[in-house]
Amino acid sequence: MSLNVDRAGSAFTFKGGMLPMTVMELISADPERIREQLAGKLSQSPAFFQHTPVVLSVEKLDEPHLALERICAVCRAHKLLPVAVRGGADPVKQSAWALGLGWFPPQEERTRALESVAPSAPAEAPQPTPEIQGAVGSRIHRGTVRSGQQVSAPDGDLVVLGAVNAGAEVLAGGNVHVYGALRGRALAGIRGDREASIFCHELHGELLSLAGNYKRLEDIDPQLLGKAVQVRLNDDQLTITPLV
Repeated sequence: MSLNVDRAGSAFTFKGGMLPMTVMELISADPERIREQLAGKLSQSPAFFQHTPVVLSVEKLDEPHLALERICAVCRAHKLLPVAVRGGADPVKQSAWALGLGWFPPQEERTRALESVAPSAPAEAPQPTPEIQGAVGSRIHRGTVRSGQQVSAPDGDLVVLGAVNAGAEVLAGGNVHVYGALRGRALAGIRGDREASIFCHELHGELLSLAGNYKRLEDIDPQLLGKAVQVRLNDDQLTITPLV
């Protein structure tokens, strides 16, 4: 059997992407404690545990490489898929690679590395006013964001003049405004802005996320569904309040 393949063309291309990723910040390296908590979470939000990829943050642990394999096994037993490890010294990096996982440096190191390569502004350059600065990188999307479609404004606010259908995704480095029904996924503050908010005229969101903290549809108070709301971050918890 012959395959119709263009052998002269490329088999793939590399592209930069900004995919939403859940970070599991480990406070304990005890696999049994993790197993117990995951079992409780599974009973509360079974839809989340459907082969969801996670990054294991070990920045708060001592010698996490000693338990890394067992922690991964516990996660997989609860249908979470560890794809990478964040933080730790060289032994952690080597253990992650041995388990077929990626490795990210600690959050502080990545921040310093980005700052060291960022171009410095000329001394005489005027500083933008807060009103102008807030508008830089913002985007307006006119019309419905359909299932399977992703619309993003990684460096500012995203305004959707329409609905966000189930299976669609909207992302912003700042705030997300949806002037219609929000039925898909909305992620604001994707670069870590904890002051970012989500606003929508009709809440049915499959997933809401602010600076990496999330809430799924089954976790939302049913009395808020279908209402115009604001979603904000308060002590690492998403709070949803009606817009009046």
